Amino acid sequence: MAPVNGAHDSENVRRLSVLPEMSRAAPTFVGRLTIAEQVAHNLAEQLADRLADSDIAVSIAETGKGTCALAVYFRRSRDREKLRAAIGAAAGHAAARALRFSRLDAADWVGESLQGLTPVEAGRFVVHGGHDRGRVPINRIGIEIEAALAFGSGHHGTTRGCLLAFDRISKSLREPRARARRMSGARILDIGTGSGVLAIAAARALRRRVIATDIDPEAVAVARTNVRLNRAAALVWIEKANSVCTARLSSARGFEIIFANILLQPLLRLASPLRRRIAPGGRIVLSGLLRAQANAVIAAYRPLALESRIELDGWVTLVLARRRLPRSHLRRSSPRA
Repeated sequence: MAPVNGAHDSENVRRLSVLPEMSRAAPTFVGRLTIAEQVAHNLAEQLADRLADSDIAVSIAETGKGTCALAVYFRRSRDREKLRAAIGAAAGHAAARALRFSRLDAADWVGESLQGLTPVEAGRFVVHGGHDRGRVPINRIGIEIEAALAFGSGHHGTTRGCLLAFDRISKSLREPRARARRMSGARILDIGTGSGVLAIAAARALRRRVIATDIDPEAVAVARTNVRLNRAAALVWIEKANSVCTARLSSARGFEIIFANILLQPLLRLASPLRRRIAPGGRIVLSGLLRAQANAVIAAYRPLALESRIELDGWVTLVLARRRLPRSHLRRSSPRA
């Protein structure tokens, strides 16, 4: 998934459809609304379906006191009433009446919003832009991300949470016994890769092959650029996919690590296929969740066990593990000759 940046938080956003060259080309229109936090997130998901025939992008920025500033970016001025009607149908007439529109003149406003972002540290990973390349300590793994229109410059709590979770997981995999047992056949999957930051971190830290997917072709293009920029192209395969049933994924069962930093509803829909694709002893790192949504995801992914939970800026990252069967159980279960 990929963001378009708002004025409040450069990455607290979710992109819902492609806006080709929107950041640099023609004037763009924006509809703004302050609304309850949960309603804002539900509305963001619904607008993607209700306005599927329009180029839109949605950003959500927390304003405090349980509310969020919702901004919907669109290209055509005639889509104003269509947007108002969609918000009215999804959130009620009061929300539709409160919607306010403005015009953004042609400018690289996405690029401008990324200027001045400081490097983000998450464990031994440092996510930075090109202007901070020389500031990465020698004992850290630097990941250079020019995020453009793709979600994942590292500043958002979901991305940092996933990186912190992976840092802990990768340290356990570097232990001698764990390396001998796991690393020879390790496979890693990144669902909703966005900028590719998690796939790059996995490839750089473990030197293992990663399959990364996204439903957004713009995000796929950005991720491929970032993978090449970070010299990880030999290890990371990126493709456009809207499910986990592609030929490449179907032939690569038994993933040791799966990342899915997306949203509640896609995480719930993917629970069954992701459970089937995690290897014994493997972990699934899930994020894009508010605190109130975490328990629903934990329940959906049972019998996977909750290994850890990271909360940052109101967002939750979950690490779920598939337990290994004890050897004694395997011996008892083996058919007799």
